[in-house]
Amino acid sequence: MAQAREILFIKRLGKHIKMLRLKEGLTQQQLAFEAGLELSQISRIERGLINTSVSKLFIIAKTLDLTPKDLFDFELTETKKKRT
Repeated sequence: MAQAREILFIKRLGKHIKMLRLKEGLTQQQLAFEAGLELSQISRIERGLINTSVSKLFIIAKTLDLTPKDLFDFELTETKKKRT
């Protein structure tokens, strides 16, 4: 169960980063270039395929002119079961 939540979080984080990138009007290629990261890495992060390092997230936030906290400011869409 914990692993499923981690996967959900990583995928949701990636979608949020993509939304923030698009809000800034950047392509993945532009973000990768400005951040000094590989295009394939940006793609894998946004698709939730990799659990990237905090240092890479810091670089992405800085490149998007955001704080690292901004990258994590999203809701998980996990539905919770009611306990009876």
